[in-house]
Amino acid sequence: MARKTGQTVAIYPGSFDPITNGHLDLIERGARLFDRLIVAILRNEGKEPLFTAEERVEMLRHVLRDFANVEVDAFEGLLVDYAARKGASVIVRGIRAVSDYEYELQMALMNRRLAPEIETVFLMAGEAYSFISSRLVKEVASLGGDVSGLVPPLVEARLRERVGTPLPKGRSS
Repeated sequence: MARKTGQTVAIYPGSFDPITNGHLDLIERGARLFDRLIVAILRNEGKEPLFTAEERVEMLRHVLRDFANVEVDAFEGLLVDYAARKGASVIVRGIRAVSDYEYELQMALMNRRLAPEIETVFLMAGEAYSFISSRLVKEVASLGGDVSGLVPPLVEARLRERVGTPLPKGRSS
């Protein structure tokens, strides 16, 4: 059960492989809505991530260093168990399209069944970010496409290093 601490603690879970500007938009908005926001990276090595959980934590901490009420962590297991351990009463999820909603609704209902005291709050993706996904960013970067403006500069540089593609023509770092 979530602890009552006098402040609202929210968890924004995900793989963040890699973090995108769409994720950052939701984090900024979540940080305004809740007293404390924990950006929680799910350790799911079965998904064969491009970046290790430790690398993703490091990149997120760097990108989010100016947010006083945001912390970055990683977890394994059930999200509701992790949320309870952290004293969170809210799970934040982003919705880009109707297809996201169907999946997220199923997850929210299962989480409610497992931990009815923890609420799921859906935030709509900002219009400028509604098409961005980590999967698509990785694919474009691996094919040498320009992902600037889709991810923070640090993440773009790490992507280029990892997938072995140079910056697109006309761009320098």
